Amino acid sequence: MSVFDPADILPDELLETFRSRAAIVDAENRFPDEDLADLREVGYLRLLVPEDRGGLGLSLADAARLQQRLATAAPATALAINMHLVWTGVAKVLQDRGIDTLRFVQEDAAAGEVFAFGISEAGNDLVLFGSDTVAAPHPDGSYAFTGTKIFTSLGPVWTRLGLHGLDATSPDGPHLVYAFVDRTDAVLTRDDWDTLGMRGTQSRTTELHGAVAPADRVVRRVAPGPNPDPIVFGIFSVFELLLASVYTGIARRALDVAVETARSRTSKKSGTTYSQDPDIRWRIADMALAYDALPPQIDALSRDVDARADHGALWFAKLSGVKHRAVEMAKRVVDDAMLVAGGSSYFTRSELSRLYRDVLAGQFHPSDPESAHSTVAAAWLGPLG
Repeated sequence: MSVFDPADILPDELLETFRSRAAIVDAENRFPDEDLADLREVGYLRLLVPEDRGGLGLSLADAARLQQRLATAAPATALAINMHLVWTGVAKVLQDRGIDTLRFVQEDAAAGEVFAFGISEAGNDLVLFGSDTVAAPHPDGSYAFTGTKIFTSLGPVWTRLGLHGLDATSPDGPHLVYAFVDRTDAVLTRDDWDTLGMRGTQSRTTELHGAVAPADRVVRRVAPGPNPDPIVFGIFSVFELLLASVYTGIARRALDVAVETARSRTSKKSGTTYSQDPDIRWRIADMALAYDALPPQIDALSRDVDARADHGALWFAKLSGVKHRAVEMAKRVVDDAMLVAGGSSYFTRSELSRLYRDVLAGQFHPSDPESAHSTVAAAWLGPLG
């Protein structure tokens, strides 16, 4: 059995091309259209689509490794494409479990459609367990969605939006409706993405004004609140693991830059490179010790999702935990890389300066630190009385 090598899809030369564009994309606050074109060319939009449906047939564990590699060159590009991969990943998770309602996602992705993730809403800390967006049912089984979604990555380029909304009219009680809408006149994408970092994601606000999802694009209706429904598990597992991968990739790049800097800078006091300085050596070793723990964790959990392992009630704690640890580790590693590089890293022309800003976005993605700790506490101590 051959071992998957991420470099076969993302060779070093392509990574350097992405890296050369990243600073320009950040400075111009625009979407990396050139990166998307290159990713299309190598089949990146089709990574998680089965081969018999036009894809590359890779596993979630393979995609996680690729996302770590891509993030070392262009974090914003990796984070943006994450949201497309989430939906194709959810389709795979469901298909692996005998649910083929997202076959159209796989086929559309193979045909070149770009999927965006329309779940986040301002002030909605329920995330997957609730929605302020109204999902109004039509007699033909379609739904019209009205509301506002935030942080919609791929804002200028997506062609399909996966989203959820609340149908409060159902006779058997309220239901969260998961569905997909096209980009039409009923969908307004605001040009409002002007942020500290991750600027290339162009995660713009999306207004829904009765955007209709046809009946065959309404994929799930579930009760609000914590729910083990397969679509909730699919979204949560793929989202958390691929997010953890992006921020772990940022940490790896910061560590590599710190090593390169320590080897190239010479101390006037000692006359030797900083790589010979005991304090610098300790700091880089500490960075490496922190980083080394995450790739195996992401790989193990991704393989468990692929293999349909049963972690029972601990699944959500494990998934939110790995995302939380990855972000906290990455922030710490980038901080230390800045110290190793010295004052030059404070200039905006420094790659570390951009990584320092990009990595901060990790704390705002679900699960945030409060949610992660609440989930883990409930898993180990039981629910609050």
